[in-house]
Amino acid sequence: MAVSGDMNIQQAIDDSRFSWFHWTIIILGFLVLAIDGFDTAAMGYIAPALSSDWGIKKQDLGPVLSAALLGLSLGALIAGPVSDRIGRKRVLVFSCLFFGLASLGTAYAQSINTLTLWRFLTGLGLGAAMPNAITLMSEYAPQRCRSLTINTMYCGFPLGAAGGGAISSWLIPAHGWHSVLLLGAAAPLVLTVLLIWLLPESVKYLVNRGENGVKIKRILRRFVDQDLEQVSRFSLHEEQKTQKKGSVAQLFSAAYLPGTLMLWMSYFMGLVIYYVLLSWMPILMQGMGYQMEQSALLTSLFTFGGTAGILLAGWLMDRWEAHKVVSVGFIITTLFIVLMAQENSHIWLFGGLIFLMGITMNGAQSGMQTLAATFYPTQCRATGIAWMQGVGRFGGVAGTMMSAQLLSMQWQADSILMFLGVPALLAACATLYKMWRCQPVAQPAL
Repeated sequence: MAVSGDMNIQQAIDDSRFSWFHWTIIILGFLVLAIDGFDTAAMGYIAPALSSDWGIKKQDLGPVLSAALLGLSLGALIAGPVSDRIGRKRVLVFSCLFFGLASLGTAYAQSINTLTLWRFLTGLGLGAAMPNAITLMSEYAPQRCRSLTINTMYCGFPLGAAGGGAISSWLIPAHGWHSVLLLGAAAPLVLTVLLIWLLPESVKYLVNRGENGVKIKRILRRFVDQDLEQVSRFSLHEEQKTQKKGSVAQLFSAAYLPGTLMLWMSYFMGLVIYYVLLSWMPILMQGMGYQMEQSALLTSLFTFGGTAGILLAGWLMDRWEAHKVVSVGFIITTLFIVLMAQENSHIWLFGGLIFLMGITMNGAQSGMQTLAATFYPTQCRATGIAWMQGVGRFGGVAGTMMSAQLLSMQWQADSILMFLGVPALLAACATLYKMWRCQPVAQPAL
């Protein structure tokens, strides 16, 4: 790792033992994503209580829900370039503090307009947090277990969403809908303190920015066993062909543009499917003849399958070609969608298909984080991941709006499910095209 005082940071990270230092980053990132999932699910649960309390129609809350999605997209687009300029930790700490305060403001909103504004601001903070947590984890994870490490942290989102539903169902009857938002404000504010205290800045970012060796050595000593006293220079050993360009400009440079577009398409199409199923599955299930209680149970199977799928995809991507794992996940998702549309009269068989689709769909979608992290070099990695997520969030908006339009056109539930096979196949094709035609300039990529 070190010859004549020169240390290859990537080699040092890859050779390091997986220690409590890495677990600290995983746990902190997991909590960031869990809060994101909690907030996403909680707003749906408080909507009935809120509309009853304020005496408004549920459809009048549409701007409130869409404002958060818009904030998530813009937050990701803004945070990526800022993170590549001032650091992953600073942006992550500020975003956590920001969405905690914004959620506190949401709890005390007195009108639809102010509630919409606070939800937009909350979305800005949340949108900035997730890509930076993923970027930081990807830059500390050894190559031998990078995908599994990122996906383990990513499990925070579906588990936070599931926990948000369970906690909301207990808090709202006992303490009102405000209590859910207050909890959603307190958690990130406490987490902000933990991030300041425990979270390190990325050493790869520090090396890329030419920071002094004392700070870098202080972090390396927490997980590298090698004697660092004789090391006088740290290097990334990445290609520097695009170093002079800004992080956003690099995404659109000739070397990266094709891969950038393919990542955007795959992530966008994946979120079309995800948000249609997450938002409309209970209604689709009732359209197939299932009772409300059965629909809720069937929907929960998708979430539980998702957690297993995220971990399985991470394990597989560390052992086989990551693009093939993701693309096969989308292809198998298409097959399960077709089977669900054809066979929906037997609840146990139908539930099994939903659970399996939760594994393949969520596994493939979570794997996109690793594909982005390994495609971009350090100087634009946060921007690459954040812009993929920011553009992809519009897929969630498109999916939600598309489902509402198809239902208004009297489409049957099985026809809507069949239609979801199209974005799944497009996501698979885009992933395969990136694997065959869009190789990263930097070797190694991380």
